[in-house]
Order: sequence, then structure tokens, then C-alpha cells
Amino acid sequence: MSSSQQFIPSSPLSPTAGHPRKSRFTFKQLSQLALSSTTSPLRVIAHIDLDAFYAQCEGVRLGLAEDQPLAVQVLRKKPVPVYPQWQGLIAINYPARKYGLSRHITITEAKKLCPNLIMQHVATWKEGDAKWAYHEDAFAQIATHKVSLDPYRLESRRILACIKDVLPPSPVQKVEKASVDEVFLDLSAQIHSILLERYPELNGPAPYDDPTECLPRPPTTALDWNTDALVDLDQNETEDDDPDWDDITMLVGSEIVRSVRAAIRERLKYTCSAGIARNKMIAKLGSAHKKPNQQTIVRNRAVQQFMGSFKFTKIRNLGGKLGEDVVSKFGTEQVQELLNVSLGQLKSKLGDDTGSWVYEIIRGEDTNEVNSRTQIKSMLSAKSFRPTINSYDQAVKWLRIFVADIFARLVEEGILENKRRPKTVNLHHRQGGQMRSRQAPIPSGRPIDENVLYNIAKTLLGQVIVDGRAWPCANLQLSVGGFEEGPTGNRGIGGFLVRGDEAKAVKHSLQDSDGTASDHGDGRPDKRPKSEQGAIQRFLSRKGTSHGESDEEVSADHSDMDPMKRSSSPAHTSSHMQRPEGGEKHHVPSCKGDSARSNAAEEIPVPKAPDAMEKTASGTYFCKNCHTTLQSDTKNEHEDWHFAKSIAATEKATGSGGTTSASQARIKAPKKINSSRSNATPAQRRIEKGQSRLAFG
Repeated sequence: MSSSQQFIPSSPLSPTAGHPRKSRFTFKQLSQLALSSTTSPLRVIAHIDLDAFYAQCEGVRLGLAEDQPLAVQVLRKKPVPVYPQWQGLIAINYPARKYGLSRHITITEAKKLCPNLIMQHVATWKEGDAKWAYHEDAFAQIATHKVSLDPYRLESRRILACIKDVLPPSPVQKVEKASVDEVFLDLSAQIHSILLERYPELNGPAPYDDPTECLPRPPTTALDWNTDALVDLDQNETEDDDPDWDDITMLVGSEIVRSVRAAIRERLKYTCSAGIARNKMIAKLGSAHKKPNQQTIVRNRAVQQFMGSFKFTKIRNLGGKLGEDVVSKFGTEQVQELLNVSLGQLKSKLGDDTGSWVYEIIRGEDTNEVNSRTQIKSMLSAKSFRPTINSYDQAVKWLRIFVADIFARLVEEGILENKRRPKTVNLHHRQGGQMRSRQAPIPSGRPIDENVLYNIAKTLLGQVIVDGRAWPCANLQLSVGGFEEGPTGNRGIGGFLVRGDEAKAVKHSLQDSDGTASDHGDGRPDKRPKSEQGAIQRFLSRKGTSHGESDEEVSADHSDMDPMKRSSSPAHTSSHMQRPEGGEKHHVPSCKGDSARSNAAEEIPVPKAPDAMEKTASGTYFCKNCHTTLQSDTKNEHEDWHFAKSIAATEKATGSGGTTSASQARIKAPKKINSSRSNATPAQRRIEKGQSRLAFG
């Protein structure tokens, strides 16, 4: 009997019952994290910003307490409106800011607001000096001093080295120096390796080998951010929601940045703030959100809430003329209000490219890559003279300062390691209302140092002076440009050499391969006998040929050159093939046939190809033309002899024996310098002692 009431299950079946929960991120996106892909939603970028850097540098240098108010100044005893940079504050530390000090107030106002304020003047280059220094009277010497920022560049270099030392080496490490006091870090690849260690479930292959499959949900349900400043989540997000892998990557990134900041603090005594987000733009805004000495994390679920609180003119690349254009066309500078503007409206008023870019930027989208090396295009050092300078000697002293200033920055660019180097030096000279420029190349192929740049700068100044009307000079500028990458992969000569045991091993292997050398008991190899005669002498004569013989004067006893005679006598052939001993001369076997001379008109010899020499044994060759066994080191000369012999026979057979052909001219021996003998007929020429006549054919 069936019941009339409808059955209601006590435990409704869940469509996901029995299946593990999945993340909204895929295995493919996880692999993109390992490659530091700019399109990965799991990407983590950090921006580290030194707190009031110039003021901190002076405080650390002077050994001041951290709570001591301090300002960095450039001023003159009697402030004059035309020298604003010499009477203002360029840096104020955070203890001084509590008194309401800012860089826009005068020195007098700052002293009134904070009576215990320490005023430290920046280092300066003094006219005629080759090194910057801290001068107590610098504020009163504007005419002969130039501001130097080298102390801050040196400290910046130390901080950057410390950051790189804490992070893993390249290619995992990706660090971009954005300015003297800020650095971008791409932590994606390092975070990926940490995730695989902490969460073994991520190591396995994707289900069904499909990279688009979703990752398993993180096992962690609560994250400890360790006093980091967290930006509030968007309106439709709550902290009760379980974290996903993008939250885990942000947490790991915050741990890495915290260790970097701690190392800078411990080793170098500097504090810094940091921002951690999914791209460079948000990370930079985050580092300024909570200062000093704090780090702010902008999770993906909090981007809209975070961006909506800014004026878009505070966003990088949205200030200046573009910012003014947006304000004039849309009547607002608040990101929150611009979010309500459609993409079509932005394109119609700003253009397709600019409108699309603004639409993405105000929504926190930025795919700019962290570049390990930001390329500098030029470097400039300049000075405006009040009063003006009026002599070459004064200008040269300032050129020395400019060169030292620029070279210090070149060192930072890696010029000493030959990483990058400029190609040109430019000098700009202003006299009255006229600005003149001169340029010269930097010699390539030699190291660049201060003297090289200084000499080029003096040459350019001399060119300006020669043109006339160089004085009085109101402004002088020196710059270098045209930077190029230095050569890579080059090795010194030592890189091509082997030494010690390695050299011995190579030597023995070569000896074993050719079989021509053997060792005595004391390790000395056998030496091949060396002939006392040169190759040409062995080719032409046993006894040698004097310089200046005519084409008819050749070596003595030309019968020995007859291959038929030598080959017909076994005793003669064997005697010539004996190994020379002691001081005996080693003669090259050569040949000459009797029948060739008698039948030259009917039969013309043809030069033989190199394969006419047949290898018979180690170190010897058998000549098929003269049926003679020869030492292998005489093969080339012997082949040349056959070739010359055949040419002579050819000339005689064609009836041109009385004239000198082009072929004969090529093999003719050099004539004597003595003109009296060179004009003599062959019959008049006398065979001198030690010479004999050789008739080809």
C-alpha cells in the first residue's frame, strides 16, 4: 500500500557529493607561474621603497638616533630666488614629518616648527677637485660647488646587492632597479618552487593529462598574515570565504619580502616599505599605502576596493597631459567615478588605444614585465654659472668634475665589467642666448676611464672656443650616450691552452693516434731527423742553390734527378732511402727518365694528380711515376718536381723551347741583381763553383 504523502529526503543530495572541491585556477596557470608569465592570475610582484632615502643615508652616515628629526638641504647663507635648489629641503625623515615639515617649506619655517631639527647639506663637487666631499661651507659656495648625489648612489648599490643576496640566483631571481631608492621584484618563479615543496598534491600531472583541469582546493582555511597591512576586500567578497591559490601565493610572497626587508635592516640599518600585488602598478601604489617600515598586501579580491580610493592622476603614466585631458573630458579625477564610464565612451573621447589602456589600468590590469636590466640611454652632468665663467681654465676644472660624476654612474652601469659602454661624448655650451653643441666618438677597442672622457671633453671645448664667442659662459653640460652592450662569451688566450696533467694527457693521445712518436725511458719522445737543407734546396740540389741563378742554372749532378736511373738500380734506391745518421744530409729522391728526353716530340708528359702518390707504410709514400718509395714529408716537393718536368717537356714538344712562356715564367728562378750577368747569353754565362746546369726535357 503506497503512501499518499510525498517523500522528502532527510539529507538532500549535493551535486558535488563524493567529489573533492576544486580551485578556480588550473594546472596551466600554475605552470605559467613558474615561467613568471605576465598573464598568470597567480603572479606576485613586490615593490620595495626606501623610507626617506636621502635622509636615512645621512642619518646612518652620521650615526644619529632613529627618532632624531633630520632634513637634507641645499642652500646659501643669503637665499636668492634664482637659486631655489640651494635653499630648499630635498629630504625629510619621518620623525621630522611629525612636526608638520614638508619639502615645500623654507629652512626658516622648518626651524620654527622643529627647533631640534638637524640640517645636513648634501655632498658637493668643489671646483678643481677630482672627488666629491662634504664641505661645511658648501651652502655659501654656490659659484664653485656642484651638488653630488654619489653618496646615495653608492648606498643604493649596496642595498641592491643585499636584496639579490637574499633571493635565489638567476633565472629565478628577477630584480628591476626602478630608481635610486626603489626596486621591483617578480617573485612568481620562487613562489612556484615553494608551493611544490609545501603542497605535494601540486606535483602530480593534471588529471587526464589536461592542463585546463582545475587544481585541488588549498587545504589551508586560515592564513596568518603576520601583522601585514591587508587592503579590505571588495564589496562582494568576505573574509569567511576559504582562500584560493592566489591568496596562498600572496602569503608566500609576503614572507619573502619580509625576509628581504629584515636583511636590509639588519645589515645596512635602513628601513623600507613594500607593496605586494599581482602587477607592478598595484604593487607600487601598495608600497606607499602604509609607511614607514611596513608592507601592504593587495589581494586579487581587493583590487577594486583599493583602486577606487585613488585619484587616477596618482597612477603611474596617468599624470601630466593625459591626466589633464581625462579630467577636462570627464570632469573627475577619481578612479571610482571613472569606473562607471564605458569602454566605448573612453575610446570615443581618448582614442582607441588610449581609451582601452585607461579602461584596463583603472581596473588594476597591467602586464608590464619586471625587467632585470633597465637600459639607460644617456647620462648628463651640468652646471649653470652665476656669475658666469670667463676662461678656459675655469671651464676645464668643471669638465673634470663632470667627467668624475658621469664615470661614477658608468661604473654602476657595469662599464668596468664591460657590460655596457657609451659610444659618444656630447658637450653643450651656452653663451648668452646661444647654445652650441659638439660631439665626438669614444674610441672602441680600449677600456673607458676618466682620462679618456676628460681628454675628449677638452677637445670638444677647444672646438667651441675656436668657433669664437665662447665667453662669458652661462651653462656647461657634458653627456655620454649611444650605449651598447659589451661583447659576451669572449675568452682570453689562456682559455685556449691546457696545462699540467691535462696537457700531458692530450700529448700522449696525439702520439698514440698517429703512431709516429715513442717514448724513451726518461719520457723524451723520438725526434724525426731534420734535414740540414731547406725544402727549396732539397728540390733543386743536393749541395744547395745560390741566390740569383738563371732559369738554366740549377743544382749539381742532375743525373741524380733521373727517376729511371735511380729506380733501375736497387742499390742506388736503397742507399737514398737509408735513414740519415749524425751529420749526413737527407736528400729528397727525385727522378729523370732517359726515354722522356729522346721521345719528347712524340710523347708529351701530363702533370700527375696528387693521387699518383700511393701511401705504402707509416711515414712513407710510393711514387707511381718514378716507382720510388719516399719519405712522406717530401711528397709535396716531389710532386712539384714532376709538375715542372712535365711543363718543360710540353714546351719543348710544341716548339716553344726558345721562348719563355707564361708557365715557365711562373717557375723561373729569381734573376741575379748583377745587370752585367743578366744581359749575358746562356753560352757566355759561366757555371760557378758548386753549381751545375739542369736541362728540363
